[in-house]
Amino acid sequence: MSKAVILGGTGVIGQAAARRLLAAGWQVDVCSRNPGRMPADLAAKGARHRILDRADASSLRSVLGDGADLLVDCLAFSAADARLVIPFLGSVGSTVMISSKAVYVDGAGRHVNSEVRPQFNGPISETNPTLAPGSGDHNTAEGYGPNKVAAEHTFLDSGHPVTVIRGSKVHGQGAAPAREWYFVKRILDGRSAIFLRNGGRSIDHTSAAVNLAVLIETVAGLPGSRVLNGADPDAPTVLEIARTAAGHFRHSWAEVFSEGDSTSDVGRTPWDTASPIVLDMSAAAKLGYIPVGTYAQTVAETLDWLAGAFRKDGAGAQDLPFFEGRFDYAAEDEYLKILTP
Repeated sequence: MSKAVILGGTGVIGQAAARRLLAAGWQVDVCSRNPGRMPADLAAKGARHRILDRADASSLRSVLGDGADLLVDCLAFSAADARLVIPFLGSVGSTVMISSKAVYVDGAGRHVNSEVRPQFNGPISETNPTLAPGSGDHNTAEGYGPNKVAAEHTFLDSGHPVTVIRGSKVHGQGAAPAREWYFVKRILDGRSAIFLRNGGRSIDHTSAAVNLAVLIETVAGLPGSRVLNGADPDAPTVLEIARTAAGHFRHSWAEVFSEGDSTSDVGRTPWDTASPIVLDMSAAAKLGYIPVGTYAQTVAETLDWLAGAFRKDGAGAQDLPFFEGRFDYAAEDEYLKILTP
C-alpha cells in the first residue's frame, strides 16, 4: 500500500487530496496542529491524524522520519518552511508543494495583491514572469507572493522531485474563506436582488479542490521537478458563479448591474478583476490530468457544505475578516431605491 503524508491535511486542499488518495487505496496520514479539525469521514475511511507543528523540525521528523511515497505540503509559505522539509525528501518518492497564482505578474509587474489590479494578455502559462523571491511577513498582501516564490525556488532547487501546483480561488469543503459564501448567505437570507459590478463579466479562474486532488494523484505517479497550474477546466464569470449558486438552491433574485465606486462596497465580489485572469492548463493535460468536472459540476459540494454550516452556526458560519463589509444589506437596499424610485 502506497503511503501519503499531507501537511495541512485538514484544510480544503488537504481534505480533498486525502479523500481522493484513500479512494485509490493509499494509506494517508493527515497532519495538522488541531486533531479536532479532522473530518470524521476521513477517519472512518482509514486516514490517520498526526499532530504537526509545521515550524518545528522535530515535529516534522515525527511525521516524515519513516519516509513516504508522496508528500503534499499545503503549508509551505516561505523559503524557511521549505528548508525545514527538504532534509526529509530523500526518503519521499514524489513531493507536491501547493502554491498560488498570486506569484504571477503582468507586463507592468502588477500581481493579484497589488493596489492596482493586474491586466494579463490572455491565459497565463507556467512560464509567465513571477514576482522576485522575498521574505518578511507572508500574511500580508505585499509579502504573500514573494514568499511563495521563495518557497517554490527552494523546493525546485533542492534536487528532489518536487511538483509545484499553482491554484486559483480554491473552492471545496473546508475552504476558509469559502468565497461562495458571498452568494450562499444572501440566498439563505432570502435576498431578492444580487448586485454585480462590471455587468458580472469579471473572471478570476476558480480551482476545485477535487480537481487539484486529481492533479496531485496524477503527479504522484510521475515524480519530477516542475511547475503546474491547477484550475478548473472552465473559467466562469462572476455572473455565472452567481447563477450557479442561485440555481443550486432554486432561488430567484433580480440581477442588478452596477459600476460601483470607491466609496461603496455594493456589488464588490471576491472574484472582481480589472481584466480576465485565466490559467493555462495545457501543461497538466499533457501529463494525463483529467479534471473531475467544471466549476458548476464541482461547486455543489461547497454550496451544500456552506448551507449546512449556516443552519448549524447561523451567520457565524464564515465569520472571517475576509467577509467584513461584504454583507451591507442596508446599503444595497438604498442603492435599489435609487434605481427604482
